Amino acid sequence: MSRKLPPLYALRAFESAARHCSFTQAGEELAITQSAVSRHVRTLEEYFDCRLFERCGRSLKLTEPGRTLLPGLREGFDALERSCAPLQADDGVLRLKAPSTLTMRWLLARLSRFRMLSSDIEVQLTSAWMDVDKVDFLHEPFDCAVLLSSGNFADDWESELLFAEWLIPVCAVDVLGDGAWDLAQLQSAELLHPTPDRRDWRQWLQAMNLADQVPLRGGQVFDTLELGMVAAARGYGVSIGDLVMVAEDVAQGRLGLPWPAAVPSGSSYYLVWPKARRNQERFQRLRDYLVSEVAAMQLPQVEWIK
Repeated sequence: MSRKLPPLYALRAFESAARHCSFTQAGEELAITQSAVSRHVRTLEEYFDCRLFERCGRSLKLTEPGRTLLPGLREGFDALERSCAPLQADDGVLRLKAPSTLTMRWLLARLSRFRMLSSDIEVQLTSAWMDVDKVDFLHEPFDCAVLLSSGNFADDWESELLFAEWLIPVCAVDVLGDGAWDLAQLQSAELLHPTPDRRDWRQWLQAMNLADQVPLRGGQVFDTLELGMVAAARGYGVSIGDLVMVAEDVAQGRLGLPWPAAVPSGSSYYLVWPKARRNQERFQRLRDYLVSEVAAMQLPQVEWIK
């Protein structure tokens, strides 16, 4: 069945004129003359047999039919723009979204090296705080993302596991003392909570069978792992960190591991991107590079609690 729609050029002219309340500005935006915009709008008014604009001095004002038509047109043109974006994307640019803590602790340095090794691909990184890591490739301006997830992604996405999240207590080296702590030291420590619901400490303590022996109440509460680890490094207490993200700080003496036992959170970091995007080879090159970086990492000696 054919769609009974007015001319697309007329709808586009109306939407632009309505947004600017000006035929002149609409013409500048669409690279046509003011009189052409006026003719296109008149074509639309004849099609619908009603007035869409009223003139108020030098400005335009939408009529009631015009106000009714505008919202749906805006949504329609937004949808068209989103549909066309994957085919108009610059193959030499990868717009990457990633969680803020991962960006600062692990990803930023590695992307700097990737740019030197792959000068034909520009990675534009956007760091975002996300309570639950997510990306919407239809509505957000990203080509790929690194997400902390269980790995259940949309069927039209490609995904690559980078590394699992392992939770482990961290503190300043001065606070650590002579070595691994005993239960009494942990009980007397100020616990720092990277999440308002204290879920990271709760999960670690439960896996260690210490949930009934170490109280969770009290202690400073943050909203990111990064803030918790920074506060721990400055001596304000003991926080939960991610083993991969603290590895370099531990190796260089900026953080200590008071109880060197790592517990899996059940989530992992994945690189994800849409299967429909052009030039899949550029995603694969970024994937291969990040996977090789993970394989080359040296992690602290810890007990792995599974």
